[in-house]
Amino acid sequence: MEVKTNEALLLKRRDPQEAKNSASAEESAVIKLYCQMPPIAKLDNSLNTLKNCEQLSLSTNGIDRLIPLSGMKKLRILSLGRNQIKKIEKLDDVSDTLEELWLSYNVIATLDGLSGLTNLTTLYLSNNLIKSWDELDKLASLPKLRDVLFTGNPIYETLSKEDARLNVLKRIPKVAKIDGDMVKQTERDAALGQ
Repeated sequence: MEVKTNEALLLKRRDPQEAKNSASAEESAVIKLYCQMPPIAKLDNSLNTLKNCEQLSLSTNGIDRLIPLSGMKKLRILSLGRNQIKKIEKLDDVSDTLEELWLSYNVIATLDGLSGLTNLTTLYLSNNLIKSWDELDKLASLPKLRDVLFTGNPIYETLSKEDARLNVLKRIPKVAKIDGDMVKQTERDAALGQ
């Protein structure tokens, strides 16, 4: 099912508590369209009417691709976990504001499409299809990235938890939290070869 431009449908599909407390979807800072029945399969440009949206939750649907979010100039948190997304793309319009990107439980194999997200602090990508450690090298250019989640990806299959964490630290040295646990100074030293 598509998200339609009809405001009534947007209001109907939002969290009931949120809809009760606000006048319209366009005015809301938080929009929750997760776990819809029937599931949302395709996004359309009606999302760009959500000009004040700071947090958009579209998790647990059937979404397979992203669309440009040119109207969402205030978006800080984008939750798209448990969908069918194959590729991280079309986030350029929110590159200055996006701080958290939740993409766990999708079918993502590469980490292209993230390099311009200069304010990204949190990236959750557990249970995807990341097979190469080289993909994580693409995240080193994100200056504010501090919290990452990669468990359940093929890159972790043959490694102990400790070795996986060291590999993440070697590639993204500024992270403070890996897979839900804070980075210890001993781990940081080991990753730097000290």
